[in-house]
Amino acid sequence: MKRVMEQVRALHRLEPANNDHLAALRVALSVAVPSLLLLAAGRTDLMIYAVFGALTGMYGRSEPHQLRLRHQGQAALVLLTGVAVGVTLSINHIHSWWLVAVEATLAGVGSVYSDRVHLKPNGPFFGILALGACASVPTTVPWYAAILIAGGSALFSILIGFSGWMRRRAWKPGATRSVPARSWAGRRELAVHAARYVLAVGAAGTVGVISGSGHPHWAMAAAAVPLVGADLPSSVRRGVHRIVGTFLGLAVTAVVILPGPWALAALYPAFEEPVHHATVLALLVILFQFATELFMTRHYGLAMVWFTPVILLMTQLAFPAEPQVLILERAVETLVGALLGILVVAVRRPGARTPAAFPALLRFPRRPRH
Repeated sequence: MKRVMEQVRALHRLEPANNDHLAALRVALSVAVPSLLLLAAGRTDLMIYAVFGALTGMYGRSEPHQLRLRHQGQAALVLLTGVAVGVTLSINHIHSWWLVAVEATLAGVGSVYSDRVHLKPNGPFFGILALGACASVPTTVPWYAAILIAGGSALFSILIGFSGWMRRRAWKPGATRSVPARSWAGRRELAVHAARYVLAVGAAGTVGVISGSGHPHWAMAAAAVPLVGADLPSSVRRGVHRIVGTFLGLAVTAVVILPGPWALAALYPAFEEPVHHATVLALLVILFQFATELFMTRHYGLAMVWFTPVILLMTQLAFPAEPQVLILERAVETLVGALLGILVVAVRRPGARTPAAFPALLRFPRRPRH
């Protein structure tokens, strides 16, 4: 019973702060500048590419400047690959089963790559999220323009992340030293971890397509979340945080985009005008992204409360849809995807099928690889 209570407390435990406001400001600035430029140009529909490029700033938050520079460059490659593949699928109107196959494959490749270069946040999550989101909206500019927007935003994020060096001008010896080659056992573990991603993401996408959902990529992204956990208990906790945080985030989103006496449109009638509507949504994306990064390493569930409206508002700006359907599909796809991800982790981990493995759920977990 004591261990059960420890797991329950771990679900809502807020980790100690570690200059989170500085990292949040860096990411918010990285998102704000390209987003405001697009807002001034009247092209808020292109913010989705700028924001995914700006997510480069989420990597290497507590690392020395030269190591952060290296890791953010590697993270930019993951994100820009996701954007480029997503735009390609969108232009060629490739959806459903092809989307599942491509995204599952890149989830495995992204897992191997992020594990080899030790990215933090770990895993291919943001890359496959960018892929699915960009594939799900029509591309209203030439493919190279979308990639240039994302690339310029990523470059700006890297410059923001490195700017602190101008004040300190301090290098940590050995910070960018090459990682030693993996042993056979290490390479096998890396391959098995990638296979879990392919299985979880592919299964979630399959369920999404069969169910007729318009956004199976949300299920695929949610399925990748539990695989970041360092062990089975932390993977389960990560999945629960994803579900609960998303549901609360959908309530926040509903206040913004659903009609009703509680909505912004009722409190501020001018909000219904297209220009004002897009402006408010764009500013909320910046604000919510700041809140996301503020809690990302302290409590994943709280971070999802704010990251959920970021994704949905970007989607609405790029390709407006029926708000009720959008919110409902997000809820269902997240629930299905996260549960499938937890299932894959539980089944595939060594010893998980034996009775002795089940008490592991009650052991106090290690912190996940953020």
